[in-house]
Amino acid sequence: MATTDATVTDVEMTEPVHQALHRRGLLPGEHYLDSGYSSAELVTGAHAAWGITLITPLRNNTSAQARARAGYAAEDFTIDYDQQHALCPQGHTSRHWSATRQRNTQAIVIQFATDTCLPCPVRDQCTTSQRRGRQLTVRPREVHEILHTARTEQPTLSWQARYALRAGVEGTIHQAIAVTGNRRARYRGLAKTHLEHVYSAVALNLIRLDAWWNGHPLDRTRTTHLTRLELTA
Repeated sequence: MATTDATVTDVEMTEPVHQALHRRGLLPGEHYLDSGYSSAELVTGAHAAWGITLITPLRNNTSAQARARAGYAAEDFTIDYDQQHALCPQGHTSRHWSATRQRNTQAIVIQFATDTCLPCPVRDQCTTSQRRGRQLTVRPREVHEILHTARTEQPTLSWQARYALRAGVEGTIHQAIAVTGNRRARYRGLAKTHLEHVYSAVALNLIRLDAWWNGHPLDRTRTTHLTRLELTA
């Protein structure tokens, strides 16, 4: 159990959780996370530092082209990290390549020349700028490749079937809320609230062990309104 102030985001807790598991010798080979606990940097960092494979949906491209599913999104460009340039779908090469930091993360800004983009016949599908060429912002090579692979695999049925294992985690969270009332703390102060969470976790472990040993389901399967009507007919 990890108890934090409400201002601490989920993604800030992924690495501390791994450190705590490492101290106890409980590091997993695979760690299933929802998107709030993950980032491309954490995927690479967890594998490099702990040998953990994070199974998690990474956020999709949020550019205007990607959201509209029309025009040329960043995935349509070929990025050459060795030569430090990008190739657009029309076969033109970028002019500027600049490493920078945005929101405390490393990024690379790629700029296409204005005289290349202005006469382009598909300009409207690529950029809304009226005076400049197309600009791309990509991540460093390793992070970029992870994002590309994730965005390719996540829509597939095989990946979704694999990630369905996380439903067990969501079931445990639901059980914690329903049985122990963890939505609302009974005490004031982080230390006392954490102690409450620890006791709740112990109680859940005992409940689940009892159900496993005695062959009892943990909870009733939800019955839809339509099914209930059929049962009463």
